[in-house]
Parts: sequence; structure tokens; C-alpha cells
Amino acid sequence: MKRPKKRNNRRLSTNLVRGGTIRSTFGETSEAIFLNSGFCYDSAEIAASRFDGTAPGYVYSRYSNPSLAMLEERIALIENAERCCVMASGMAAVFASLMCQLKSGDHVIANKVLFGSCYYIITEVLPRFGISYTLVDGKDDKAWEKAFAAKKPACVFIESPANPTLELTDIKLVAGLCRKSKACLIVDNIFATPLLQRPLELGADVVVYSTTKHMDGQGRTLGGAVVGTEKFITETLLPFHRHTGPALSPFNAWVVLKGLETLDLRMEKHCANALKIAGFLENHPKIARVLYPGLKSFPQYSLARKQMSDGGNMIAFEVGGGKKAAFKFMNGLEIIDISNNLGDSKSLITHPATTTHSNISAPERTGLGIGDGLLRLSVGLEDAADLIEDLAGALKQN
Repeated sequence: MKRPKKRNNRRLSTNLVRGGTIRSTFGETSEAIFLNSGFCYDSAEIAASRFDGTAPGYVYSRYSNPSLAMLEERIALIENAERCCVMASGMAAVFASLMCQLKSGDHVIANKVLFGSCYYIITEVLPRFGISYTLVDGKDDKAWEKAFAAKKPACVFIESPANPTLELTDIKLVAGLCRKSKACLIVDNIFATPLLQRPLELGADVVVYSTTKHMDGQGRTLGGAVVGTEKFITETLLPFHRHTGPALSPFNAWVVLKGLETLDLRMEKHCANALKIAGFLENHPKIARVLYPGLKSFPQYSLARKQMSDGGNMIAFEVGGGKKAAFKFMNGLEIIDISNNLGDSKSLITHPATTTHSNISAPERTGLGIGDGLLRLSVGLEDAADLIEDLAGALKQN
């Protein structure tokens, strides 16, 4: 079996269903799962040639595997990228995208509002290796320019939309600053997905995903992906990946591969549902504020329209009354589940201050806009009317 050739002339929906497919000699219609750790060689010479790179083929599933190769090719096609490398989780992808290229003495710039684990990596893990950092107000263009002027970065890491407030960063602007400084721009595009935002087209060098989220879309597997140029993946990322071992399991790769077949259909429904629900929440007297890129009231609505094709399925909103009122509201929901996951076919709600961002101190969370009344809602594929009734019923109890 050979790695398939890219067919960039095919349209998105076709690539989501057929991109990267490798068929065995049995001619199966659904992609096969290659649940093997290793591979056999017809001779010692062939084994040696695969390891030294002079001959194509697989050597070990920690390196690659037909199931992983199919998923990597499909993600690269829908991102219109040269290459992709999949990993065991979204955080494995984030960590590898940074550590594969950083060394002691380097500097990293990132936006302040980050997922708790991303925040931990940048503020706790990197400094242990002698790597300094600056956190920037992501929505402040001048703050980005000031940070670049103060200290030249080796890497810049952006979450946009950011977790959990959906704060946006002007990717094109930061990409321009990175080019001038010869810094690598890494964009976490998990909330938007490659269907709603194209960071590489906006100037990013690398894009990271948690395939756990919308790509799987049904809460079944863990996975991650790093997308970039052939040179970056082959020469910088793969040596780190192969020798540190954050490999994705072939079974999980197959599940995500099948999930991608319906990603465009699901995202259309996710976005339509989210817009209706955001509108309902915005007009409810017990909701202090609503943050959703698809609403005209969103503070960065013009930027959202410029770099995103739709608002996505994530909504942040604040219940008046702080933590006690937020908990009472969550406990009153009947359809929407309390969960720290997102991007699922089921609607899920979480209280960031006590879950996903609990590792950040209370004063820091307050400064980031993550108050005790803030909730993050991942809108699923249920009927929007049922979800609105569920939210209304829980709010009535407050």
C-alpha cells in the first residue's frame, strides 16, 4: 500500500468523505483498521532501507500506520496544507508543536486567555526548560506590537477563538509580526475547526487540533493533529514525535476518519443551533452577558466576520449571582449535560472557573474575564427548540 497522492482539485465535502483513503487488496468500501504495532519485511535489506528512508513503507505504528496515514492525509486535504501529523490527544499536539522547535533561552508570546492546560504548559512547563514567555491581551493589536518590540519570540501561540471567553486575535496581524521577527506562529483552531477558519491562509505557520472535539464529534476518542508544511512536519516535528512517543492509536484514528465524513453537515447544524440559542440568552433578563462570535453584540464581531465563516457552536455566557447561581442553573438542566468536553453531538455545559481553568488563580481568572458566573456551552445537534426550553426552565428556577 502506498501513501495516496493529494487531489487538491476536489471540493471540501468530497475530501471529507474520500480524502486519504487507502484500500487493501480486499477492496473494502469502509476504510480498514490496521490494529498492528509493527510490520514485517521481506528481507533485512528492505528493513534497513525503510529505516534509513531510502525506501517507502511502514516500520512501526509509533512512527506511522496505514490508519494514521489516511487520517493525516484527510486532515491535510481539508486544511489545504502540505502535511499533517496526528497524535494521542490535543494537548500532545500542542506540546509537541512547541517543544519540537524550542530550546533554552527562547521566548514565547501567547494570548492571555488560554485553555487551562495550554496556560500551564506556557507558564509552568516551558520555564523549567529555560524558555521565557509573555502573555498578551489577545484582542489588543498594540499589545501584540509592544510584546514583539520588547523581546523577539521564537514561537507565538494563539487560541482564537480562545477558551472559554471566545476572545479573538487578529491572526493576519500577528502573522505579519511573526514574519518580520522570523517567529513560528502556531494557531489553536479547535473551536472554529478548519471549516469555519483557515489560519494557514491568514498567515499561520502551524495549526493544532484536538480531534477529540468536532472531528470525532461524538465523544468517543482522544486525538490531536498538527498541520504545517512538509519541511516543518518532516524535519522538525517528526523527529520529536517519533522519539518521545505521543502516537495516536490506529483505532482512534479510524474513528476520527469516519467522523470527518459528516463534519460539514454537523457543523452547519451546530452553528444554526448556536445562533438561535445565543439570541435567546442575549435577550433573557437573568443573563448578564453573552459572548458568541455570530452575534452583532459580540465585542469583536467585525473581526469574527473577517476571519471566520460562521460563529461556531461554542457560547460563553454569564449568569447573574456568581458561582451559586451558576451551579443552581446547571443542576436544573434536563437535556444539556454537565461536562468539561466540547464539540460533541450532545450539548454540554461547564463552569470553567471550577473545572477547565481551575488551575489558574482566582485573581488571574478575574483578569481574564473568567468570573464565577461564567458558563461555557457547547451546542450540540439536538432540536434547538428543545435546548432553548431546557435553558429557559433552568433559568426560571434561579
